[in-house]
Amino acid sequence: MGLKEYFEENNKVAIAFSGGVDSSYLLAEALRLGADVRAYYARSAFQPEFEREDARRLAAALGAELCEIGLDVLSDETVTSNPEDRCYHCKRLIMGAITSAAASDGYDIVCDGTNASDDVSDRPGFRALGEMGIRSPLRECGITKAEIRERARELGLDVWDKPAYACLATRIPAGEKITGDKLRITEEAETRMFGLGFTDFRVRMRGDDALVQISEAQHEEALRRADEIISAIGDLYSSVTIDSEPRRKTYET
Repeated sequence: MGLKEYFEENNKVAIAFSGGVDSSYLLAEALRLGADVRAYYARSAFQPEFEREDARRLAAALGAELCEIGLDVLSDETVTSNPEDRCYHCKRLIMGAITSAAASDGYDIVCDGTNASDDVSDRPGFRALGEMGIRSPLRECGITKAEIRERARELGLDVWDKPAYACLATRIPAGEKITGDKLRITEEAETRMFGLGFTDFRVRMRGDDALVQISEAQHEEALRRADEIISAIGDLYSSVTIDSEPRRKTYET
């Protein structure tokens, strides 16, 4: 089954929209194929401001209605206690809010941007999606991440090459309490890193220290510019270390 057939069978859908390449491509195709679709963005302390700006900009460019839902994730003690399966609990919170809002608007089918390249066996959040009946058209239609990027480029979506960006909570080690201050520090540090021209990285908290992990494509540059990076974000931490090895992709991205 392709997306054309999918949206012929499921012509009225809500899409959990993040502003990333997967959900942006899914939204663009649903609109192009004539589906009655509405996008829902969950706004919380876990999402950096640039993600919300991207979501708003992309929805407007596509002519899609965007419903923003505010979530107080820091009031959920299970989530802020940061267990190993935090993503499961957080995903239930987010998708529960989107499902409820969508149902109130008359949308009974809620979709997300999970694709055929995602290893669902290794990601706690996917268990929540299955339990809640969230549909994943890209995965159901066998569309891989590489195909999504190419198709998004062909459609003129400027996020076609946007790196995956996991939520800010992933920068805090499991078992360490998540607080608003830690999230704000992380967002500020990563904003400054973007300002230096880096695009695929993580600034991870290690107590009061920072471990900066850079993708292989920019790792050598980061090592050359280590003093510049430390100067840029050093006031936010007790110390800053650039990981000597390139960042390896894990389920969180």
